[in-house]
Amino acid sequence: MIVKLRPSRLEPIFDARPWGVNSLAPLFPEQNNLKEKIGEAWLTGEKCRFADGPFAGSTLGEAWAQMPVECTGTKLRPEGAFPILVKFIFTDDKLSVQVHPDDDYASQHEKQAGGRGKTEMWYFVSARPRSEILFGLKPGVERDSFRRAIDDATVENFVVRVPTKARDAIFVPAGTVHAIGAGFVLCEIQEQSDITYRVYDYNRRNAAGETRALHIDKAMDVIRFGEQEGGKIEPVTIERGPLSETYLAACRYFVTERWEFSESISQKTSPEHFDLLISIAGRGLIETGEEKIAYAPAQVWLMPAALGAYQIVPQERTEFLRTFVPGGLDEYVRQLGERGVSESQLTQLVHK
Repeated sequence: MIVKLRPSRLEPIFDARPWGVNSLAPLFPEQNNLKEKIGEAWLTGEKCRFADGPFAGSTLGEAWAQMPVECTGTKLRPEGAFPILVKFIFTDDKLSVQVHPDDDYASQHEKQAGGRGKTEMWYFVSARPRSEILFGLKPGVERDSFRRAIDDATVENFVVRVPTKARDAIFVPAGTVHAIGAGFVLCEIQEQSDITYRVYDYNRRNAAGETRALHIDKAMDVIRFGEQEGGKIEPVTIERGPLSETYLAACRYFVTERWEFSESISQKTSPEHFDLLISIAGRGLIETGEEKIAYAPAQVWLMPAALGAYQIVPQERTEFLRTFVPGGLDEYVRQLGERGVSESQLTQLVHK
């Protein structure tokens, strides 16, 4: 299949949640005064449609199955679902205390749901004062005491409270008990999976008086007791001319960086993998040869692997997240080392 190589934008799908908000402004100013609370905007879900480019009108799931290697990259073949799910999450209340399975467990017990686990990271776009998340079990918490806490509705007492502000980032390995608090807008980057095991949901009820399902047995199967992993990221920033490049997290499922700039920057895709550029702030143009494509906040762009050189020309200060599936972490670690990232910093950024 021959396609024209150019950046392609995907349209979001909005999802109602009981802990969501009635306005998604300023990221989505048209989504305002909503009758139903929206909690998530999916940007790379399988049913998200391409707004432009060679696959315009097709869903991501349909297009992914047809993409040639020039789009996907030489190290990644379009087998199964598109590998990365990007969302914006909007919280006016706490999310449930929950956990996600890893790939091994999901492949055995969640085949109908895709069979993929869920390792993820969060980048906080904005936060109300004194906002916090719950992340990871406190030292010494054991299986039996945690199970009793579920029955006693005291689960929060067993999970670490982490004050969180705008521009913080959190790495969330599968098996980690967590809950996003109220007052956040964040970008979530994760495996393409929607498998969540809720252990506590504050006895919330919908308009019909019904509570949401809990998944206690499966959650107890996958929760990591003992030493906890992940948590708040210690980012590393390297100044490269007009580009401030911040390394956030790297694992086998995704690598994520933050790009900030107020002047034009020149970049180049790798033939090994596609990139996703997620616009957090700013407007301007993405220029590739004769193409000049306008970008705006809260957009995601699929950059084909074989696109090659391109420029981003901002009209104002711009902030992007760049994420991709690495062909191998060793090569990425080598590249960071060449850019001056120390061994001790790499141990904080890379999760093998």
